[in-house]
Amino acid sequence: MSRPDLASLVAQGAGRAPADLVLKGGRVLDLVTGELLDGDVAIAGDTVVGTCESYDGREEVDVSGLVLVPGFIDTHLHVESSMVTPFEFERCVAPRGITTAICDPHEIANVAGLAGLRYFLDAAERMVMDLRVNLSSCVPSTAMETAGARLEAADLAPLMDHPKVIGLAEMMNYPGVVHGEPDVLAKLELFRGRHIDGHAPLLSGRELNAYLAAGIRTEHEATSAEEAREKLQKGMRVLIREGSVSKDLAALMPLLTERTAPYLAFCTDDRNPLDIAEEGHLDHMIRTAIAAGCPPLAVYRAASFSAAEAFGLKDRGQIAPGKRADIVALESLEDCRAVRVWCGGVEATEAAFATRETVPPVATRSVNAPRVGPESFRCAGNRAETPVIGILPGKIITAHLTEEIAPEDGDKRPDPARDLARVAVVERHGRNGNIATGFVRGFGIREGAIAATVAHDHHNIVAVGADYADMAVAVNRLSGIGGGFVVARAGAVTAELPLAMAGLMSLAPFEEVHARLRELRAAAKALGVTLAEPFLQLAFVALPVIPHLKITDHGMVDVDRFEVISAG
Repeated sequence: MSRPDLASLVAQGAGRAPADLVLKGGRVLDLVTGELLDGDVAIAGDTVVGTCESYDGREEVDVSGLVLVPGFIDTHLHVESSMVTPFEFERCVAPRGITTAICDPHEIANVAGLAGLRYFLDAAERMVMDLRVNLSSCVPSTAMETAGARLEAADLAPLMDHPKVIGLAEMMNYPGVVHGEPDVLAKLELFRGRHIDGHAPLLSGRELNAYLAAGIRTEHEATSAEEAREKLQKGMRVLIREGSVSKDLAALMPLLTERTAPYLAFCTDDRNPLDIAEEGHLDHMIRTAIAAGCPPLAVYRAASFSAAEAFGLKDRGQIAPGKRADIVALESLEDCRAVRVWCGGVEATEAAFATRETVPPVATRSVNAPRVGPESFRCAGNRAETPVIGILPGKIITAHLTEEIAPEDGDKRPDPARDLARVAVVERHGRNGNIATGFVRGFGIREGAIAATVAHDHHNIVAVGADYADMAVAVNRLSGIGGGFVVARAGAVTAELPLAMAGLMSLAPFEEVHARLRELRAAAKALGVTLAEPFLQLAFVALPVIPHLKITDHGMVDVDRFEVISAG
């Protein structure tokens, strides 16, 4: 909805003219005092013009018995991890109260480059909810992987002043910042004075000081209260994350008080339709935090007002005159179940979603991987001592384990009895055909294989299996369906989800994606997989900017040393 001229805003706020929309009978949560305020909420176009008074409106909505809170702001996410288009994403989350989302489209940018960024900017201009974009800072995330594109500072500069752009997205190459690498500093210099989002897992001491001195102000990678406290004490705004794999809310909730809430916000980072449908989104975080004893005022501040302040969105975060009309009507603060939601004065309904224009998909032929056979997944080595990626449930940080795995005929084979599975990455952008293999512990897989083109952030094909032939079936099938997820067993595909756009997002409605994900989860469980969310966990074993041991198409990566190491 468009913003009226100033004369109309003033006239409707003063009551000289009827407001475009009036919400009557509810109580407004004041995020400054914590009081519940009586009175109507008058809205002109996309702007609140009156509260705590009685108003007449051209349209009046009875919200008696409901509590009105400011719309929720997801401060850092990758829409691609929802596995649907931005338009389906908003159908999924806006009715839950999420009225603003700040995305980093670096998943699609790593596949399609600038075309991926422009797709998101075009989509954001047509959506009901307000999708804001931070321009991707690390495409690729490191030099230890093969991505489908590379973006330098000069590539980002023409997009900086787009109305949907906030600033620079998570600066994942934290060693590059600390050591002053020229290409990293060029991007930071370009965005100097604007918002720069961070990504610095476990960084502390002087290295954290150096990182912050570069102008980086927000960050979502804290996984312990101790880590988050140091970052807060050094001036960072900490974004508490609860994704499908990275679940940090429980660890950081003790820090969330009315005193600290102005410096904390919520984000999901990577959350799939299964978890959104079955648990929720930010609404789930709010319910969980309040149930655990966090003060409701602190929680709702973090969900909206503090989030808006952290990212310079001064026009939202409160239900107050002059603020954007992002409003969620709840039956109770504790339960946080949205009854009705308005995004900039437009109610988030199927009718509203149906009337907006969409944007044609991009990168629909993005999988150009070599055809593989069982022999492609051998792991050569002549010594028993072998590095193993150790999965830590609920975290994307992995352990760097060492196991004795004796080679047989020049191959170190998977050992399901010891929960030692083969992990492999196959380059799929048509650049070099690289294939790297190694070991992972923690999936529990006893037979078959799972594979995906969702492999942060390079999005090559990543596979985990106990059987080489099934790994080949799964990987080759991904080429056939244009990317997505595949489960294979006994030489056949048992479940799959095509992700036609960039091998990351489905073109189907989120309800269909949700149903297919349930089938995939069941098929993976039939292989012995014990992880609650095996496919996103699979994606993160390939991310070489999260400690401690990962794998890319270049090989096993010791993230602490930031170098490729021998698989054995």
